[in-house]
Amino acid sequence: MSADRLTQLASGGCHLFSGCGFPAPGLNEFQFDSIFKVGGVGFNKPMLLSLIVMVLVVGFFWAAFAKPKVVPGKLQLVAEIGYDFVKRSIVLENIGKRGEKYTPMMVSLFFFVWLLNVMSVIPFAQFPAAAVIGFPAGLALMIWVTYMSLTFRKHGFIGGLKHLCWPSDVPWPVMIILVPLEFVSNIFLRPFTLAVRLFANMFAGHLLIVMFAAATWYTLSPSIGAAYAGASFVVTLGLTAFELLIQFLQAYIITLLACTYIGGALEESH
Repeated sequence: MSADRLTQLASGGCHLFSGCGFPAPGLNEFQFDSIFKVGGVGFNKPMLLSLIVMVLVVGFFWAAFAKPKVVPGKLQLVAEIGYDFVKRSIVLENIGKRGEKYTPMMVSLFFFVWLLNVMSVIPFAQFPAAAVIGFPAGLALMIWVTYMSLTFRKHGFIGGLKHLCWPSDVPWPVMIILVPLEFVSNIFLRPFTLAVRLFANMFAGHLLIVMFAAATWYTLSPSIGAAYAGASFVVTLGLTAFELLIQFLQAYIITLLACTYIGGALEESH
């Protein structure tokens, strides 16, 4: 729950039996004013969090691998475990050996999205920047550009279109329906669903946690409301724990799908 929401409830003395209605969270939880400006460009909270996450990811792996040792220290060991997890469990499983050169990109994508999501449970941050559609859309665009570039570089323009839209071993009458569907699906729907999946999960999860956290404060009173507040608090803790799992899964899924698309682009035409 955001500190602003707690401050609003506390300063207003708004409780279940105080006569005020429940201040339900809404889109205002996802709208932020500029914290500061750089060259006329305003930085709000989600932008600042994404910048911090980028610095953390780059700084961590730079520090871990700047001077690698045969017998790794603790930092290098943790970085190697993370790198090896993405490489073996996601990249090689979906692209194969030819995908090794894309491992740094996928490691960066996985840890950037994961930490971006985890910011929702970090004190003072308390917001997943991926709940703002611009960030998932930017990541989806990067993956889509990579996917399209590899497809047309591997197969040429005509071959690339055929690779995207023309399934093999399909009867001609079916092609009349299937080719337009494949064209729309592979070229337009893939980046759209990639962005919406990450955005919707983070948006819904953050909204649920804020709602039950606000309900905990709202129902807190020295009467039966204490029981309501206790139940709401337990639900808040449960949702937070569940959200930690979802945050990891969303980072895993977007990286997995990116590897699936790249693997498909590198496949030989049939």
